[in-house]
Amino acid sequence: MTKKKHRKPSNNKISNLTNTILSILKKDRNQSFNYKQIASKIGVNDASSRNQIIKKLQQLKAKQEIEEVERGKFKAIMSTEYHTGRVDMASRGAGYIISDDFEDDVYIASNNMNKALHGDEVEFYAYKRLKGGKREGEITQIIKRAKTEYVGVIQLNKNYAFVVVDSNKMYTDIFVPINKTKNAKDGDKVLVSLEEWPEKADSPNGKVIEVLGRPGEHNTEIHAILAEYGLPLEFPKEIEDFANKIDTSITKEEIAKRRDMREDLTFTIDPKDAKDFDDALSFKVLDNGLYEIGIHIADVSHYLQPGTILDDEAYERATSVYLVDRVVPMLPEVLSNNACSLRPNEEKYTFSAVFKMNDKAEVVDEWFGRTVTYSDARFAYEEAQAIIEHNNAMSADEVSNNPKKIDTTIPADVAISGKVYQTTPEIAQAVLKMDAFAKKMRSKRMRSGAISFDKVEVKFNLDQDANPVGVFFKTSKDANKMIEEFMLLANRKVSEFVGKQKKTFIYRVHDEPDDSKLAALQNVVSRFGYKLNFNDKKSISSTLNNLLSEVVGKKEQNLVDTLTIRTMSKAEYTTRNIGHYGLAFDYYSHFTSPIRRYPDIMAHRLLQLYLDGQPSANADIYEDKCNHSSNMENLATKAERDSIKYMQIRFMEDHKDENFVGVISGVTDWGIYIEIIENKCEGMVSVRDMKDDHYQFDEDHYALIGKNSKTMYQLGDEVVVKVKNTDLVKKHLDFYLIGKHQE
Repeated sequence: MTKKKHRKPSNNKISNLTNTILSILKKDRNQSFNYKQIASKIGVNDASSRNQIIKKLQQLKAKQEIEEVERGKFKAIMSTEYHTGRVDMASRGAGYIISDDFEDDVYIASNNMNKALHGDEVEFYAYKRLKGGKREGEITQIIKRAKTEYVGVIQLNKNYAFVVVDSNKMYTDIFVPINKTKNAKDGDKVLVSLEEWPEKADSPNGKVIEVLGRPGEHNTEIHAILAEYGLPLEFPKEIEDFANKIDTSITKEEIAKRRDMREDLTFTIDPKDAKDFDDALSFKVLDNGLYEIGIHIADVSHYLQPGTILDDEAYERATSVYLVDRVVPMLPEVLSNNACSLRPNEEKYTFSAVFKMNDKAEVVDEWFGRTVTYSDARFAYEEAQAIIEHNNAMSADEVSNNPKKIDTTIPADVAISGKVYQTTPEIAQAVLKMDAFAKKMRSKRMRSGAISFDKVEVKFNLDQDANPVGVFFKTSKDANKMIEEFMLLANRKVSEFVGKQKKTFIYRVHDEPDDSKLAALQNVVSRFGYKLNFNDKKSISSTLNNLLSEVVGKKEQNLVDTLTIRTMSKAEYTTRNIGHYGLAFDYYSHFTSPIRRYPDIMAHRLLQLYLDGQPSANADIYEDKCNHSSNMENLATKAERDSIKYMQIRFMEDHKDENFVGVISGVTDWGIYIEIIENKCEGMVSVRDMKDDHYQFDEDHYALIGKNSKTMYQLGDEVVVKVKNTDLVKKHLDFYLIGKHQE
């Protein structure tokens, strides 16, 4: 007779049981559960586990976190602790929720993510207890996915595939049935779309919607950057066909409806390599001692009619995207580079802001409306700068009274043509006079509390195959600032004109900086010996301007510029005007770049509506359009940064045997980040590769300190590094640390 086998009781304690039970009850908060149903959902069926569940249910009932609605059946107690927020994923599948309901982020353990992904809008429950000083919570419902398309590398098996997503914010790979791989080859980079995430599946199901190419290849990686942010690569054929059929001729009938300014001296100033010119300046000396200056903007809204597929496409894109090696335009080329581009010696339809100004650069009269203009000349910034620099000894009166004394020479090294030539005295006089006005307007802005962000831009010299063969820095000189000031003037005056009528408009707003971010900035820059004064609103702007001025040309300039910009609130589009803190304007809009920004087109349409005496537009409709435009601008900015990072890593691939001097730009417990001074490329030295000592992170000093040697690597220190590894796919650059830089 065989002995009966007895199952040994399990003494294993169920981990995180409180959170697990609350998760089950709160996920289906309108349903009640008994201990057997909860045990089944957890996946346990032994007596010990069931007893643990029964005991925990009674404890939670006693704490009034759950209620017993009938004998043995429990439901979640509805409370005010349900909140909404946005997921910010950290490493290893855990994350945080950013919510307006809490000052600090709410920590979400990996087992409480409940299939939420980075950026998702979610409902969550915040526990009363805190973990490590942080409030902890659990996601109960996904309200809206942030995205459903991901870029990654496909791994093929016989009957299925997995896509390993590039982003380190994605904690799971994506399962793809073999019939949904779109004939991708093993190891291809692909764009995959999420379809569903079954209840008990570890990974979501998806399908490949585009094969991007082999990882590491230039076009593959550039396409992948665009695909990662859901940005288009090219226009659909029907959009191109529609645009090509638009009548772009200049007609007498249309001219008759506009102010004719073709006889006014008009010119454009843009980068040497610009292909579209959406703004021009006109200049006229008036008999009464005043000057008439026109800011003429391409009248895109004349061609882009609401309700057309072209307008819908432009709205969806909302912005042109400027990658290192290409521009992805908002409008097809027939408009952006031809009909709407204010090319020299061509008549164009424009939307203009025309100002009468005195010698103090004060506006004494203004006019807004549709015009027709004729550009007499096209200048590169370098050409206009040459005029300014060659004549910097002339006074404003001499410029006005003796135009024949103006040096009109454009040197060959800055000329677009590559040859020395003479511009006209009239154009040179206009450039010099407007430069003088711009300096006065800028000075007034600074006194009013504007902040001077002249951050150095990293640019690349590319060969014909888009390989980076050199790095250079773009800086803003007088000619750039002159154009900037007159564009700011038009943007400000247009929004002021509408805003004072209390009518719906598209504002570009910028809130005051956050106190905690200012405190963090002060903590960092004090390491470099800079002192800041944040006593009041006026002192904030002046002390930041002093800081930005002091760091010019110093090794820490790029770091301090970047950190200062990060203290600022993000500028955005809205119908609710709160002013623009950074520019110190009570009213500000975007009006001057409709070829590349959809909000400018909306501003043109609204301005014309009100010039025609129409009532105010629906603010709710335009607020939705503003939100979309802000979101698309944010995605475009991220794509542009990724393309710069990618190109920096490609550049460093060819410099693996060289030593570089860099500045420590970040310190963490896993390593130090270093920005190379000569090319602004940033990479990381892992603490694991610092083998001369055991280094520990000192948060108070922003430093890694050797346990034995006490050697300190601190934020702002100059060090010598060498390239260890370049990863084009992950856009990651690793360095070896050679040591501290000895001057």
